[in-house]
Amino acid sequence: MNRIAIIGIAFGLAMDAFAVALAASAALREVSPRQCFRLSFHFGLFQFLMPIIGWGLGSTLVGHVSAFDHWVAFALLAAVGGKMVWESFGGEDAARYRSDPTRGWSLVALSVATSIDALAVGISFSMLGVHVLYPSLVIGVVAAVMTFVGMRCGGALGARFGRWMELAGGLVLLAIGLKILSEHGVF
Repeated sequence: MNRIAIIGIAFGLAMDAFAVALAASAALREVSPRQCFRLSFHFGLFQFLMPIIGWGLGSTLVGHVSAFDHWVAFALLAAVGGKMVWESFGGEDAARYRSDPTRGWSLVALSVATSIDALAVGISFSMLGVHVLYPSLVIGVVAAVMTFVGMRCGGALGARFGRWMELAGGLVLLAIGLKILSEHGVF
């Protein structure tokens, strides 16, 4: 597999991470360097590891995983997105009780949800006989960079538009989940 194809795959996989980072940081309104690093690191790490895991699974489990992977991604995105939408209607008093999507279970859920496609890419790599380490490294680095860019842009929007950006961010996460279901022929 040539480098142009690997970079194209990496950017394709990183688009969900970018959109989720944009939405999550808009909900935060003020994004610290620590939050940018945390989300970028985890999204990059999961995007790096999932193709390797998929490659290891190979064609053995492809039928079993592909039957429900889109539902797992949708459920995770819907849970975090729904929570953001709910919190956006809470008013300014609820602002101090908002959860940080770059911490705890939200961070894990978002990391898994944005990297499930990378698992499928890893399975494809194994079927095609592609060595997985270099492409996985490129995929992880591109996802981390795109996540960082999304965090910086979303943080600026969140600081300017507040609750409306949190609502929009939650709706974007829900839309990404619905798009995943649509791509798998659910609708």
